[in-house]
Amino acid sequence: MTRRSLVQALETALAEMQDHDTLSGIPEALEAASRFGIKIIPGVEISTMFTQGRDSASDEPVHILAYYSSCGPAKFDQVDKYLSSIRGGRFLRAENMILKLNKLKLPLKWEQVAKIAGKGVAPGRLHVARAMVEAGHVENLRQAFSRYLYDGGPAYATGSEPLAEEAVQFICETGGVAVLAHPWALKDPIAVVRRLKEVGLHGIEAYRSDGKVAAYSDLADAYDLLKLGGSDFHGRGGKHESEVGSVSLPMLAVHEFLKVARPIWVRAIKEILENYIKYPSEMNLQLIMSFGKPKVCRGISPASCPGDFISRCLSLWFTSEERQNSEFEAIKLKLAAISINQ
Repeated sequence: MTRRSLVQALETALAEMQDHDTLSGIPEALEAASRFGIKIIPGVEISTMFTQGRDSASDEPVHILAYYSSCGPAKFDQVDKYLSSIRGGRFLRAENMILKLNKLKLPLKWEQVAKIAGKGVAPGRLHVARAMVEAGHVENLRQAFSRYLYDGGPAYATGSEPLAEEAVQFICETGGVAVLAHPWALKDPIAVVRRLKEVGLHGIEAYRSDGKVAAYSDLADAYDLLKLGGSDFHGRGGKHESEVGSVSLPMLAVHEFLKVARPIWVRAIKEILENYIKYPSEMNLQLIMSFGKPKVCRGISPASCPGDFISRCLSLWFTSEERQNSEFEAIKLKLAAISINQ
């Protein structure tokens, strides 16, 4: 497999993540990356709304990135329910976008969009845009977004997105690192950053594919936030969408990110393991393995020896320094007891 084919595999996995508000593309991305020994940090981009108060005209969509450990969120079932609720609002949102397009004399049918999205998938703007291309209303996806579907555009509609502050708090409560995505797309990024910092925001995207970073780097410094970056790839196509891996993130930024993230992830993994020790059910074991089991553990059956299996994985989930404490040893002993009992 060449690097190009790896990128294509990752692009497919990421595009199948239904744009926002889902963790479903992570297992496929992990599998593609594992062939090259590339590390994937599980994450999700959450659709939220930021409001300035009574003035609804100032409301705007804000996207919050959640970065989780190799075991995923500390409370996976809660996160899954939370994201499912947001996706549910996308059905109503898609219906409203179709209604607006029909009023603009650009007829679309719900069945067209639902077919493109796929069975059981909550339609997003990307699916509506693809339906517009198929119907001949626009030449390409880029044109659909730039003319009709951009934030605040003539066919734009909102769903049931949570408030941005609530999303940041929820990410923190479930063992994630909360980062503000593409602040340059916001009307008033300073107001958003100030408010979100108060409720636990860890960082903002400051690095872009075009290399322009100064303003957002200064903003991050002003509020003592991590500086990250990403391509914002969503499979829309067109020359204006950045490719996967097109943003050069300095190693220093990665190290600073991990310094903040590791303690958060360690606490989350310990919470996950303690919950399994307390309730050693097959369902809880599957939640731990939901992001794909590491290669080094694939010779052991998690079903027959769950305690041994998890113990083997601990060396991958924790650094040697993180494993050198009594709390970690206690977890290992409890896991060993589970294997013996079973």
